[in-house]
Amino acid sequence: MFDGVEKTAMLERKTRSEWPKGRESLVLIAEDESEIAEILAAYLAHSGMRSVHAADGLRALELHQTLKPDLVLLDVQMPRMDGWQVLSEIRHRGDTPVIMLTAYDQDIDKLMGLRIGADDYIVKPFNPAEVVARTQAVLRRSMARGNCQNRRVLRVAPFLIDLENHEASVRVLGQRQLLALTLTEFKLLAHLAGAPKRVFSRTELLAACLPEGDALERTVDSHISKLRKKLEDLGVQGIPVGVRGVGYKLRGGE
Repeated sequence: MFDGVEKTAMLERKTRSEWPKGRESLVLIAEDESEIAEILAAYLAHSGMRSVHAADGLRALELHQTLKPDLVLLDVQMPRMDGWQVLSEIRHRGDTPVIMLTAYDQDIDKLMGLRIGADDYIVKPFNPAEVVARTQAVLRRSMARGNCQNRRVLRVAPFLIDLENHEASVRVLGQRQLLALTLTEFKLLAHLAGAPKRVFSRTELLAACLPEGDALERTVDSHISKLRKKLEDLGVQGIPVGVRGVGYKLRGGE
């Protein structure tokens, strides 16, 4: 399955030299072929990364939930739950980078992966050193856009909300798009994202997001409606969720 000894050696030297010293990212290898998983694990370890293996889709989701890996190498064809289903659930949970591994070299499969939210797509047979190189490239991009050490950021799929810079983006068809929100719309989105399944009353939202002046509770409805319309224009439907007689929450209880 793997070939190109000289290319492998070259890519290994290149990726080791480019990766930040001391960084030990955790990679979840979701692959039902144990031989492939072992080879990938060895190459990742050789490049300074840790890995954990899941042999089926359900186990991959369990490990993703408990270990919070920095990246997932995700095979499409797996028992119990296939890669598309796993990817969809991971995207529902957040923005963990995902590279799809598949034996299919067809545009429709690539489009499906990108549409659901894959960060990259590698077709078998592949060179394991190339997988490592692309893993590191995706991790670098992820670190660049999601470095939260010096600022507060909320990550609630499909949103990325930078509280310090008052910027919010949404993931659509595998790409992040910046939201053009008013200050009040941003405050409402951020407040709801702070507890995405909790229902906030209009009074709570009014006090938290529109504390100035004598705004009425129905003003919240107006701002929520405008926020929802902007999201719908980008293909994000039904967010925020209205709860009759109570108020709003970011999304449903699924």
